[in-house]
Amino acid sequence: MKYSKSKVILILSTVLLLVFTSLSFIAINLRLKMTVEESIVNHNLEVAKGLVNDLDIETYKKFLISREQNEQYWKIREQLNEFREQLGALYVYTLDIDNPEVSKSLIVGMPRSYDNFKIGEQCTVPKKYVERAFFYNEPYVTEEIQDPKYGTYMSVGVPIKEKSGNVIGYLGMDISSSAIHDIEESVIKDNVVIFIFIGLFIIMIIVSFLLLQRWYQKEVAKEVGHAENTYQSELRTLIASVSSFRHDYINHIQVIQGLLQIGAQEKALEYVTSLNKEVQMINKLKLTIEHPGLAILLQTKKLAAENYQIIMDLDITQNTYSYIKSIDLIKILSNLIDNAIDATMELPESNRKIEVNCIATDTKYIFQVTNPSSKKVETDLIFKQGYTTKNSNDSKVRGQGLFIVKEIVNKYKGIISLVSTNDQKVIARVEIPIKLK
Repeated sequence: MKYSKSKVILILSTVLLLVFTSLSFIAINLRLKMTVEESIVNHNLEVAKGLVNDLDIETYKKFLISREQNEQYWKIREQLNEFREQLGALYVYTLDIDNPEVSKSLIVGMPRSYDNFKIGEQCTVPKKYVERAFFYNEPYVTEEIQDPKYGTYMSVGVPIKEKSGNVIGYLGMDISSSAIHDIEESVIKDNVVIFIFIGLFIIMIIVSFLLLQRWYQKEVAKEVGHAENTYQSELRTLIASVSSFRHDYINHIQVIQGLLQIGAQEKALEYVTSLNKEVQMINKLKLTIEHPGLAILLQTKKLAAENYQIIMDLDITQNTYSYIKSIDLIKILSNLIDNAIDATMELPESNRKIEVNCIATDTKYIFQVTNPSSKKVETDLIFKQGYTTKNSNDSKVRGQGLFIVKEIVNKYKGIISLVSTNDQKVIARVEIPIKLK
């Protein structure tokens, strides 16, 4: 199946929009997870700082002297266990960081029955965080730590300081990754409505785009159809004129041949001289007009008028008429001139004269066609679809020309008028305002 360029562009645009939308959803989801993790970790870091403030520092200092499971050890352990239970943390413990390589856990806040942790056991805090704590005495927050013994978790550490500001250790708190992920899922679920709204909004944009594109294609097809009908009509007129000239040419040749055969050379010369004047008159039909479409239209109409012995006077301002579509300009003048020719054909040859004016000013275009008329024009009805002053027995569809012109004029917010004068003339006038960019 072959696609036009517009369809290919439409398909590519839709695919790209869907791809970018999917990527944006993924990016939003990842960013949301990162934000949740940062919020949780920062929150727990602040919580850990609060725990340090609540910790019995003096008791802990006494424990550090002996570093044994004595009264001070159990008192601190019970306090840390209370912190752990209140917060729902994985572990809450104290650390000894006396070198930049590894840290050691001293007291882990667990119940007395839990005896899996020994004083001075090496901790799993990554080296880069140990270095930061050892050299700068700064709090730290780790990324996820994969530990075969304790599972996957994130850890925060806060320095324990005595009143003098001297750091005597670190309080660590581990948060289970599964707990963080549960919170992330909960937050994402809470934002599902927002995601759905964004998705629906994007779908609405895509549907609107498709509908607008389809409407635009229909309008273009309609305009192309109108243009094709207009130009085909003018082409038929031109062909009819050429056929008429061909027929007349054959007749002229036959007359000249007959005159020469009977020896009437002077009559033949007289006939050729009159024929030459007619040819010269046809040559004058060539118009020098800046707008090519307008030039072709007027030349065709003038030629058609000559076939009906109608004199057509033209007064055309040299202008590109670029503020009106060529097809609209052609349809306006084509219909106005056709109506004038039809009305003038009904009159004696001595009265057959049409005036066509195309005037361009700084603010508007004026298109005016004047023709003689033997009938009174119903100006209140003339612009209605289907109304016509022509013979109702005519097989052609009538009453469309001025209605079409009025529709075009309304599109440009212009003015159209039809006036019958006292000297039996009809003046059709169209004014199109120029909207400067």
